[in-house]
Amino acid sequence: MTPADLRDPGVRPVSPSDAIEFLLAEHLNHRRMCKELEDVAMSADFDGLKVASLLDFIRFDLTLHVIDEEEDVFPLLRQRCLPEDEVDGILERLGREHAEDKALSERARDILNACLIMRRPPHAIEGGAEALAAFAHHERRHLALENAVIIPLARRRLSEADIELLGRRFMARRRRVAATSK
Repeated sequence: MTPADLRDPGVRPVSPSDAIEFLLAEHLNHRRMCKELEDVAMSADFDGLKVASLLDFIRFDLTLHVIDEEEDVFPLLRQRCLPEDEVDGILERLGREHAEDKALSERARDILNACLIMRRPPHAIEGGAEALAAFAHHERRHLALENAVIIPLARRRLSEADIELLGRRFMARRRRVAATSK
């Protein structure tokens, strides 16, 4: 299993150049990650490939997604939304949730790393299964808010030029990461 396995093979890959659809596709992949985390947390068996895949997904895909939102999407929404959108409070909440996600994801990564080192399932590590389940639960709630509020606001308030700019920034970020990971 690889990070690519968390993506639906029956769905056409979405390019970062289509920024809003790309965010939605990533949210779907994050929900798949949550399901896999819960499966790994409940399993009595050690699945090294699945654990390594989840670890890579959290380390790279999830991290890039948060950077996309914090550095590009949220600031642009602050500029484009109208006062009646009341976006500041929502974006502040999402920023706090990103900070909580960071702490929970670091704990999840520690557990997954320990699983790989010890070649044991998460329940064999003190607090391991609970940490993975807590991260999955928090991430699902976060994604629900983004899908219900941020995506519709982005569709309503961002221009085609804004969406193209976001897409270029997303692609550039991924090219930089790919170039440095070789």
